[in-house]
Amino acid sequence: MIRHIFVLVHRYANLAIAAFLIVTALTGSLLAFNSELERTFASQLFAKPRTDATRLDLATLAQRVENLVPHARLVGVQFTETDQVSASFVATKNPATGRPFELDFTQFYVDPWTGAELGRRRRGDLSQGPVNVMPFLYLLHIALVSGKTGEWILGVVALIWTIDCFIGFYLTLPRSHAAFWRHWRPAWLLKKQASSYRQVVDLHRAGGLWLWPLLFVFAWSSVMFDLRPVYELATQAVFDYESPRSVFTSLPRHFRETPQLDWRAAQTTGERLVAEQAAKHNFLVREPLGLGYIPLFGAYRYEVRSSVDVFERAPKGGSTSILFDGDSGELIRLFRPTGEHAGNTVESWLYALHMTRVFGLKFQVLVSVVGVLIAMLSVTGVLIWHRKRRARLRSRRKAPRAPETDGAIATPPIAT
Repeated sequence: MIRHIFVLVHRYANLAIAAFLIVTALTGSLLAFNSELERTFASQLFAKPRTDATRLDLATLAQRVENLVPHARLVGVQFTETDQVSASFVATKNPATGRPFELDFTQFYVDPWTGAELGRRRRGDLSQGPVNVMPFLYLLHIALVSGKTGEWILGVVALIWTIDCFIGFYLTLPRSHAAFWRHWRPAWLLKKQASSYRQVVDLHRAGGLWLWPLLFVFAWSSVMFDLRPVYELATQAVFDYESPRSVFTSLPRHFRETPQLDWRAAQTTGERLVAEQAAKHNFLVREPLGLGYIPLFGAYRYEVRSSVDVFERAPKGGSTSILFDGDSGELIRLFRPTGEHAGNTVESWLYALHMTRVFGLKFQVLVSVVGVLIAMLSVTGVLIWHRKRRARLRSRRKAPRAPETDGAIATPPIAT
């Protein structure tokens, strides 16, 4: 009886989320090579590497960039790639209306060797042409290009899929414990001489079993991205975990639009504080990554790559950072991606694995292939349901008074 219930849950859960999984799996397959494809579709946003000069430091970049955009205030610069720096702006108020000016961009990039503008774009706006192909795919992948509503939908989909990972795995197990492996072994194999329908069933079941560890990683990390309250509650129940949201909400808020420390003084302070924290907590600082000002807290955030970081490829997130007062330079908080709380270390690894920031090109290829296979698992799951539904309908027409039997095949989870 319990197995029959799980069969029904697995069947209808998969049907409910199949379309979403196909979209997110195929876009994720492309996003595994996001940086490389960005260079194809938006090559103008990357500087030509130079061997005759060194990259400018963060403070110099900020000083050169802060006046490039009228009616806006620079709030941060960050090395997003070795040959690209992103600059963040907020619109200033229009004195005539009392409302912020409207900026014609959401992303702004500059040359790390000169500070000159490389380009700007409205993230994901396809009307601007190929420059927004990858941002559009990213927004489709994480939120169905529907903002918070899309994030919530995909978060629920990811949670259903995470639970279904375990249900699907359970359904592949043999009913009897006698000669367990002999009865379970066929579930891992494809039968070459079987009918086309049987091959679809085997592909769905064996594919899910072989891919199960990665399916679970991508399912649960998707919950982490799109359904934070559920993710954090579950993580806190299992690990020593400090919620980033609770950390920031607990910080004292001292709104200051303009700090006393300028960009140069902020960089000098950040370098000193990070060096002190590195000596205290026994980690190595490798290179600076970002410097930004957060008016809400009246504080600067200084970000570096360090020996406790997880990311190996492209300095986009997952880094070590500090927060310090924008007037006094007093340290407010150190943020380390690993080594402090077990749950936060796990979170850093989930993020790095999902974003293919570790294990080099081979892992990128693997994730790209897995994305296609996940879509295949979704399609085969629907095909199996359709075939069995037709069989049940035929059975009803032939014997309308006979009780219906489920006859569901125990298949592994489909994923995104």
